[in-house]
Amino acid sequence: MTTYERDATTLELPWPFAGREDELELLRRSLAGGRRGIVVTGPAGCGKTRLVTEALRGTDCARAAGTPESRAIPFAAFAHLLPESVTLHRAVQLLSGLRTLLVDDAHLLDDASAALVHQLAVHGRIRLLVVATDGTAAPGAISRLWTGELLPRLTLEPLTEEETAQLLAAGAGPLEPLTVNRLRRLSRGDLRLLRDLLGAVRGRLTLVPDTGERAWRGPVPLTTAVRERTAPVLDRAGPLERETLDRLAFAEPLSPALDDLDLGALEVLESDGLIEVDDLGGVRLAHPLHGPVLRAGAGRLRARRLSRTPDAYAAALDAESAALARRIDQDDVRAMPTPVGEWLVAEAGPLPGRYAAVRARFARLRGELREAAAWAREGLRGDPEDGACRAELARACVPVDSGRDLDPDALAEPYDAVRLGCPEKVIDRLTGVFARHADALTRADGPALDEVAGELERRGFTLFAAEAHAQAVRAHRDPSAARRSRTRAVALARRCQGARTPALSGLVLGELTARQRQIVTLAAAGLSNRQIAERLTLSIRTVGNHLYSAYARLGASDRGALPWLTEVPHAQPA
Repeated sequence: MTTYERDATTLELPWPFAGREDELELLRRSLAGGRRGIVVTGPAGCGKTRLVTEALRGTDCARAAGTPESRAIPFAAFAHLLPESVTLHRAVQLLSGLRTLLVDDAHLLDDASAALVHQLAVHGRIRLLVVATDGTAAPGAISRLWTGELLPRLTLEPLTEEETAQLLAAGAGPLEPLTVNRLRRLSRGDLRLLRDLLGAVRGRLTLVPDTGERAWRGPVPLTTAVRERTAPVLDRAGPLERETLDRLAFAEPLSPALDDLDLGALEVLESDGLIEVDDLGGVRLAHPLHGPVLRAGAGRLRARRLSRTPDAYAAALDAESAALARRIDQDDVRAMPTPVGEWLVAEAGPLPGRYAAVRARFARLRGELREAAAWAREGLRGDPEDGACRAELARACVPVDSGRDLDPDALAEPYDAVRLGCPEKVIDRLTGVFARHADALTRADGPALDEVAGELERRGFTLFAAEAHAQAVRAHRDPSAARRSRTRAVALARRCQGARTPALSGLVLGELTARQRQIVTLAAAGLSNRQIAERLTLSIRTVGNHLYSAYARLGASDRGALPWLTEVPHAQPA
């Protein structure tokens, strides 16, 4: 029996692989045919090893890895593959018979092992998959693998919001968006830390009524991994530096007055990369995990002395709300920081309904419908009768896709008529980019719709941009232009948290292979994997693999999202 250990007291299975489908496909291609392999780099904890392990699943592969303790021992990483005493030339000969070799933590290799990997790449007789961490000194023989163009290099970026949500859902079930955002912000792309945090708060998750999702509120748990990541601030011995860090932590999310802080301590902390100073003189802790950890580790008396009450943030919260409202009035909903509101939610503090409604509307206009609903629910938690929050919750949970049964003249916002494909009814009531959208749709002008979509995307209206591109697909006379519009519409729609609208319904199926479309359509009709396999004369495993790939392409997490994806839109462009 095999067990998987997370720490000394908890046993659990590893997370399922989720996200990075494009990178996974690229790695698999690099290991196929006559290719020599690839180098994968990225920051610590970003999932490099898990990605390459998934790419190598089911293949015949030898493995080696560098460690800090063995950097002074020649060929230490390959001790299990080579005889006790060997020259570099002989080592190359012995390993050239391998088909594929994975070298993990290559930045920690001893010089002899690094030279061996380099020579194997030069000879090109085996496929190499080399993994190294960015930001650390690597042996020159390893860095020359990509600088010398011996192997291509794949640099991993932090997971996107969508991929993080997908990963968290795979590891713990559906989480509400504000919890996903908080975990992502605290971990900053470090998947090891993300997993540790989720494991620590799993028992503190509470069910959000009417959603099937769970939420986390309250202090950050001080797990072993969290303490390790925050050791540079927790272990500061200098009293002035520690006092400065604590003052910054308890001032969050606002910047304290510089007169209250010791300038010498600030200079030391800035040089050590523990604080950041903006152009306006504001000072804040460099990592979002530092403040919660310092607060959680403070004693009661110290916390009582330094803490501010939620009322102290009222003026800043009002300013944040006013800034959001101004951006909406200016038809500009590009992402902007809302640290005060996020802090109040994280700390389970009371969130005024007027703020929650504006924040919900801002998120809804960006196409972040689940996030909009979450903000509206936060406002209703404090005041269940708040009319603005109830209205925003209704629009987020039952957006314009249900407008197919409505008269566009009766819609609360005229622009919804354009999204429903009835622009002629409201074109004289719109201005700016929204009027241009209505005009392009009225004329069935595909290029103009694509241009409008680009402007909407630049302004932050991601869902509206996806819909405009989708409408362009049907307006284009050039098949290649229609394919480009479809691809862009699908990419934007995936960022809209499962938004279901007439313009998007059925659109994404064009991204699937013919077999995937066939299987997805049957699954959406309610057939089980076994029934699909019997009907198409396939194995159940093959059906499952096709569905898994289709879910990744469609941005769906399970069968529940398939029926709307296969619908034919009711409202058609004029």
